[in-house]
Amino acid sequence: MQEIQKFDCAINGGGMVGAACALSLAQLGLTVALIEKYAPQDFSTDQPLDLRVSAISLASQQLLTQLDAWQQISQWRNCSYQRLGVWEQSFAYTEFNAIDINQPYLGHIVENRLLQLSLWQEIRRNKNITLLCPKILKSFKQNDGIVEIELEDSKLEVKLLVAADGANSKVRDLANIGITGWDYQQSAMLINVKTRLPQQNITWQQFLPTGPVAMLPMQQAVNENVQSEPDFQGAASLVWYHHRDEIARLNALSNEQLSNAIMEIFPKKLGQIKVINKGSFGLTRRHANQYQNRQVLLLGDAAHTINPLAGQGVNLGFKDVKALQTVIADAIGCGECWHNEEVLSRYEKSRRADNLLMMSAMDSFYVGFSHPSILIKSIRNTLLFFTNKTPLIKNKVLKHACGIE
Repeated sequence: MQEIQKFDCAINGGGMVGAACALSLAQLGLTVALIEKYAPQDFSTDQPLDLRVSAISLASQQLLTQLDAWQQISQWRNCSYQRLGVWEQSFAYTEFNAIDINQPYLGHIVENRLLQLSLWQEIRRNKNITLLCPKILKSFKQNDGIVEIELEDSKLEVKLLVAADGANSKVRDLANIGITGWDYQQSAMLINVKTRLPQQNITWQQFLPTGPVAMLPMQQAVNENVQSEPDFQGAASLVWYHHRDEIARLNALSNEQLSNAIMEIFPKKLGQIKVINKGSFGLTRRHANQYQNRQVLLLGDAAHTINPLAGQGVNLGFKDVKALQTVIADAIGCGECWHNEEVLSRYEKSRRADNLLMMSAMDSFYVGFSHPSILIKSIRNTLLFFTNKTPLIKNKVLKHACGIE
């Protein structure tokens, strides 16, 4: 008969959000089992830049610092940015600046794998966390406030099961939690490039009739900063939104051909570039009909996936982590049973409205800027123009996006 391991919590999914959740709950003195199939690759300075990157907000940086993970990220590689530019027509160019909200920067562009790896380094040092990798959750059942979990070769008993296993969450499906959402009928292409321009401190996005194009500044990998190409010492991650068929066509081009296509379409302010890597993914929106089924909770992409226009996906996930930690900490401080169903319900109450607000805002941008009407185009550019001329509104929006209001 298999021995049953007992923990306070189990988290299915050891990505950025799941790993952060494991550390945040362990900080409360809870014992945590983290279930993950794949471990992140170790870091070396000569590794090429990963395609998957995130724009880490000030609030997310604060959480990562609290979890002792940001210190490592800052020693590896990340690129801070002080400005954010948005426009469709040049007269409506709107720029947000960290100076205007009394901050040194708006955020950092960081490779997803490095975020995960820095958290895993802390997890391996934490005596309250048991890392179960490579492991796969097969099934679970709930019985009198206990969640019984079956893995491939072992069984667990926990008081709380957290689903942090992504947009196609197995835990969400097993808990019979439905989702609402739709397909945006577009894809996004991620392109890592070398730039002739030096390192920039701005990330920008221009809206085109076929979808936006964006530039995120990156810190160049050591092995890419070679003497053979002294004119290409900068690096960036480009995002190109378009119809699926067109993204598939672009993805099939050689790096040189894609570089030429970028130079034809992207704003001239990008300067000359060379493509070094590329990939693509489809755009969908999903929102779980609820975040809780008794002692099972959904976090991050398992609960919500968002249009990536403003790069807020992982930041919303980190907000989920902080909210759950706060709910459980408050319950423990007040002498309540922290894993009581009513206590756990406070997590969804604290997060659902904020997640829905951000998802709806991104959808409004997406629909508004993709509408072909000349009248709508005039209205949206006029709104951008007046936003740029109204510091009170602009700075309030910026503070909310940074997570400091």
